[in-house]
Amino acid sequence: PLRRHGPPPALPRVPPAASSSSGSSSAPGGNRGRSHPPPPSPTDSDSPILSSGDSGSDFEDTLQRPRKRGGPPRPPGRDPVSKRPRRGEPEGDDGSSPATGNREQNTLFEAVRSAKVAVETVVDEWLETYRRDRERGFLELANFIVRSCGCRGVVTPEMFRNLQNSEIIRQLTEEFAEDSADYPLSLSTQPWRRFRAGFCELVAAVARRCRYGIVYDGFLMDALVSFLTGLSDSQVRAFRHTSTLAAMKLMTALVTVALGVSLQQDNNRRQYEAERSKEPGRRAAGKLEALLEKRRELREQQEEIENMMNAIFKGVFVHRYRDVVPEIRGACVEELGTWMRSYAGSFLTDGHLKYVGWTLHDKQWEVRLRCVKALQGLYGRRETAARMELFTSRFKTRLVSMVLDKEPEVAVEVVKLLTLMLENMEEALTEEDCRSVYPLVYVSSRPLAAAAGVFLYRRLLSPPRDPPGAGDNRTFFRLLLTFFIESELHEHAAYLVDSLWDCAGPRLRDWETVGALLLEESPAEGLSDRQEKALVEILAASATRVAEGQPPVGRVPAKKPSARERKAEQEERTRLTHCLIPTLPQLLAKFSAEAEKAAPLLEVLRCFDLSVYGTRRLEKPLELVLGQLGEVVGKHTGPAVLAAASRALQALCDPELALHGHGDLARSRLADQLADKFQRDVTELLQASSLEEEEAYSMAATLKRLAVLFSAHDLTRWQLFQPCARLLQHGLGTGQVPPQVLVPAIACLHFHVLWELSHLRGPQVPPERLRSLKSRAAACCSLCQSCLSEPDAGVREQAFAVLSDLLLVFGPQLPRDGREALAPLVLLPEAGLQSQLAAFLMDHVFNPAGSHEELSDVEGPESRLEELHRRRLLLAAFCKLLVYDVLELSAASDVFKHYAKFYSDYGDIIKETLNCTRQMDRQEWARTLLLSLQQVG
Repeated sequence: PLRRHGPPPALPRVPPAASSSSGSSSAPGGNRGRSHPPPPSPTDSDSPILSSGDSGSDFEDTLQRPRKRGGPPRPPGRDPVSKRPRRGEPEGDDGSSPATGNREQNTLFEAVRSAKVAVETVVDEWLETYRRDRERGFLELANFIVRSCGCRGVVTPEMFRNLQNSEIIRQLTEEFAEDSADYPLSLSTQPWRRFRAGFCELVAAVARRCRYGIVYDGFLMDALVSFLTGLSDSQVRAFRHTSTLAAMKLMTALVTVALGVSLQQDNNRRQYEAERSKEPGRRAAGKLEALLEKRRELREQQEEIENMMNAIFKGVFVHRYRDVVPEIRGACVEELGTWMRSYAGSFLTDGHLKYVGWTLHDKQWEVRLRCVKALQGLYGRRETAARMELFTSRFKTRLVSMVLDKEPEVAVEVVKLLTLMLENMEEALTEEDCRSVYPLVYVSSRPLAAAAGVFLYRRLLSPPRDPPGAGDNRTFFRLLLTFFIESELHEHAAYLVDSLWDCAGPRLRDWETVGALLLEESPAEGLSDRQEKALVEILAASATRVAEGQPPVGRVPAKKPSARERKAEQEERTRLTHCLIPTLPQLLAKFSAEAEKAAPLLEVLRCFDLSVYGTRRLEKPLELVLGQLGEVVGKHTGPAVLAAASRALQALCDPELALHGHGDLARSRLADQLADKFQRDVTELLQASSLEEEEAYSMAATLKRLAVLFSAHDLTRWQLFQPCARLLQHGLGTGQVPPQVLVPAIACLHFHVLWELSHLRGPQVPPERLRSLKSRAAACCSLCQSCLSEPDAGVREQAFAVLSDLLLVFGPQLPRDGREALAPLVLLPEAGLQSQLAAFLMDHVFNPAGSHEELSDVEGPESRLEELHRRRLLLAAFCKLLVYDVLELSAASDVFKHYAKFYSDYGDIIKETLNCTRQMDRQEWARTLLLSLQQVG
């Protein structure tokens, strides 16, 4: 059938991006009929249960029922669309509800709704009623289903005896109230969720409790299946939904009964063969005849059960799996998966699997999710997966494409499904199929990334057992390095590690093996330069994951860690420290000259439980680490490695550490060396007529180290403000100081002012300190303002960022929140400075020639993104001055007027600024907006 027939018209093949629902927004009671024309009707003579899409009237001929009842035609002269079910909320003690009015109470409905009595007990009591009067018992069950639909009508004995099913359902349709579109199964409150579970359990319990006799009496199941089939073909959504769910649950229970009968047949067959193999003299008299009689009885029971299941499948499932209501479609495919998993002999056929394959294209993600979960139950067992070769070949392309489903929950389950296929069908997925899954380890959704991590681990990273005596995970790390390097996403090591954390965490935390691999010097066993760099990044990402206990930025943790998990994380952090304390100095010594390797290793130092150095008396390893840290600072000028060294030194200088004195001493020595060299270089520069290239490089390197160190450590006692100010003035006056010197000089001025401000605490501050700090802050702002017209872009941008930051810090909000003593420090920008800042935006941010779309094609995509990022930072700095009332609100017109033209580049920043400034002064905001519109015009 999979080869002969394509997907039905009811569910066309659409990509997951098609988000429109097929009428799901309609009122539950008013959505009538089917959503699509029926699909082609394939015939499968080899399956006793497979439907061929027969109509309701054809279905009735397959049952032996007390009377024939046709399908429910639309009542003449009445539009059923106007009849909607009434809301079924719980009511008072009298049992009345909007869904039932004041009609006679239904014992089954009230018992399930109250949930005070076990369902099995309720069904046993109902069975006693049925045994005494089967018509009365059936009507009670039928009215329970009607009540569960939210209908206030009742099927009376007279209606049951004299009317056909279609006429009964027509009368029940007229009993719906028109004031609400809700019905019990459509409600999501806790009582009705509990009722739904009880409803499904009761329907299943009826079949289970009747499986030894009543199910074969030729009345109950025939009448019940006929009634459910008629309701499921109704145009009333409440009838269709409730009856379809009941039919599916009844079918599942019948599958269980059929399995029991099949097991009895197998036992009977074995008993018969065993008895028949005995010698004639040892055979029990009449036992063979009794076993043969039992075999005939069981065969008849099996045929009856299969007829019932065939009737439900043909009369309900085939029509409702493509219903307009997503909940109905989802219930059908979910139960079909249960049947195929439980009764594979009859249901796990290509004729049934095709319905699952077609439903993979459903427009509603909930239906696709249930479909994928149904397939997980089939591919999760090797014996059932082996029987799905044709389905796999037909629908594998669709499954692989669904890893990019627009709904992350569906994509997660699809990746889990592909993992099961990988485990139980070795040849099902090709390498090209797997490559569609591998990149998902870098996505922002952590559940999806973790599922992809499991897939990657099972496919590529789960090596055979290491040889005896190896004692490490060398093979795993080599395989991981190969994948990481080939993926060419080296800056995303933290995301790769987090994706593998749940499935390969113990391997990633094998710190001894990582250290041994990095220190390996053998040409045969050692790593290449790219492998060493990648492994250092993975080590740093793993250590950070242990220290922080959280996924990287952009991935929301699945749940808050418990106390036990936090304790385990702390223990693992301590183990990390013990393992790498002796190894880290060696690693830094080996890679200190390579910035890309030294920076991640210094980040590893910050992940240590540094108190271990004091509790274990490890002064010597600490001195070695501090010595290597100084070596790294002396060898590099790159911002990344210097920032890592500064943060590591800051952690080692924490006053709470027992050995923080060692860190303070190392910091003082380093600052002394750098400050003394800088003072000498500045003196020589001011006295010389020109600056040699080598001298300029040396001074720039010293200033870069000082600026990065200044960002995390208080270096004000080295008095760097005056030398930096003189250097900057000399450069602006003569133009002989290169930009690589001016940029870190501006940063040092900035940090010096901020550190001095941080020293002013308490309600009483000496006036001379206030005057000194304000003078320095004003001088720094003046120098930065002069730098805004420099030809070098780096100097201009650094000056603009520092100037914006100082105006913000020393703005009107400074003397608030208990800082009234700092009021004399407030700096208010003059009109000329405001105009200069706005002109800077016009020239260097809102320049049409530099927009993201119009950047030269000669530049690479990374360069364009970096340039756009710098421009966004400059705009954000200016907008903060507006939001915090440093600049007049009218200055915002210089930003708002560019909203439409530069929306793709800065739309989010400008929109947030609009929202924030609107709350400050709405009248002035409106005037500014009008001014912006006038300027645009």
